[in-house]
Amino acid sequence: MNKTYYITTPIYYPNGEPHLGHAYCTVCTDVLARFHKLCGEDVHFLTGTDEHGIKMVKTAAQLGTEPRALADKNAQVFRELWQEIGICNTDFIRTTEQRHRESVQEIIRRMVARDDIYLGSYEGWYDEGQEEFVTETEAKNNDYRSPISGRPLVRYKENSYFFRLGKYVPQVLKYIEEHPDFVQPESRRNEVISKLRAGVDDLSISRATLKWGIPLPNDPEHVVYVWMDALSNYITALGYGSGDDSLYRKYWPGVHIIGKEILWFHAVYWPAMLMSLGEPLPKQIFAHGWWTSEGKKMSKSMGNFIDMQKLRDVAGTYGQDALRYYMVRAASFGSDLDWTEADFNKSFNELANVLGNCLNRTIKMIGKYREGKVPDSQGALEAIDQALVEKTNKLADEVRKAYLEYDLQAAAMLPIELARQTNGYIDATEPFKLAKDPEKAQRLSTVLNLSAQAIMKALVSLIPVLPSKAVEGLAQLNVSIEGKTFDELMGATLPAGHQLGEGKPLFPKLERK
Repeated sequence: MNKTYYITTPIYYPNGEPHLGHAYCTVCTDVLARFHKLCGEDVHFLTGTDEHGIKMVKTAAQLGTEPRALADKNAQVFRELWQEIGICNTDFIRTTEQRHRESVQEIIRRMVARDDIYLGSYEGWYDEGQEEFVTETEAKNNDYRSPISGRPLVRYKENSYFFRLGKYVPQVLKYIEEHPDFVQPESRRNEVISKLRAGVDDLSISRATLKWGIPLPNDPEHVVYVWMDALSNYITALGYGSGDDSLYRKYWPGVHIIGKEILWFHAVYWPAMLMSLGEPLPKQIFAHGWWTSEGKKMSKSMGNFIDMQKLRDVAGTYGQDALRYYMVRAASFGSDLDWTEADFNKSFNELANVLGNCLNRTIKMIGKYREGKVPDSQGALEAIDQALVEKTNKLADEVRKAYLEYDLQAAAMLPIELARQTNGYIDATEPFKLAKDPEKAQRLSTVLNLSAQAIMKALVSLIPVLPSKAVEGLAQLNVSIEGKTFDELMGATLPAGHQLGEGKPLFPKLERK
């Protein structure tokens, strides 16, 4: 039986259309899912939309529509964009679906039975954008504005059901401290630990004044609010709390890829909820950074906001894989990122002038000098040959290590660096000169063979990042990935006499408008 791997994005608010932040998180999650799938694992990849809450109600009112209609419209927009940029999700969960509603109510019943939910009252400051209560001290320190959105905090006073979060905080803190890899990157983990040590109040989980949500099974006058509803999606989508929890038993626990602004809820609220239910905690929670644009915070009024239309324009002009590669290579995964036209140009030129050029020239040379058949490499290897062979042979382990350590930037760039070294190798060995000397025929064969092996390995390693173009490039080498794992493909070589296909530019060169 294949090893299972479960990975999720957060579920996104559909009160607006997706933008760069949504796309980045989803692409990075997709790249990880594709790598594990290529390794032969049984992968379940979940994304979706978080459709309840006051933000949906307010946005719908402003647009003169109903929350459900707004959710239906924008959830479909998210689905369509993910298809357009090559996302391979297994499932798409909507919190308005009956499967989610019923499972959430069962989760509440189980927590009530454990006396982990109680009725109380709350008066305090509320951040509507984050959908989180904040302390008086936090509110005052931020001038009674959200530290995330900058919008004014709202004063709330009402009866509410609470989850006994404080009961589980010592266990959550102990778990995070004893499992250094549970919350990553380390800087974010340290922030969570520091905040936990300062003390945490119980969590308000219901609203009586809001009717757009899942009714509490023990008190239908209240609806489940935000984090108890939203975070549960990771297991409700697997059938937890339903009549068929076979997917849950098969795939849970999983890996959560999220933005750093929601790390607290995932690293504290979610583990505490699972502890209340007596269920295993996630394998890992990884928080990525935020995007700016041309060195400035993205703003529609400034014209530097990378919205869905911009993403579609880039993908339409340069291809979905060029967009994916740029996102993944833009910064170390976990760090903040900056979208610039100059960096995009550099990124695309790497694909066109390094990777694509290496493939094209290798196929053309073998076509010209060896009738399109990979020659043998039986001659004695020179130092420059050995350096390329060493780089080629190390790639599989380096790429695997990068993926397992969530170093997605390295996973994307290591194969490009091999292609760059191969181009330098071709320049230095000058095959066109070797071809003119019959006595150098074996030397030429060695150069052509090693170049072909290197570009083949580079393309295989890029399949998770460039799912279309890497496979297209391998097809030009007459290599099929069907039914083959990463280890099998990286462990193979192009045999002498292997007939190559027809070469053509992988990334046609385009001028930026």
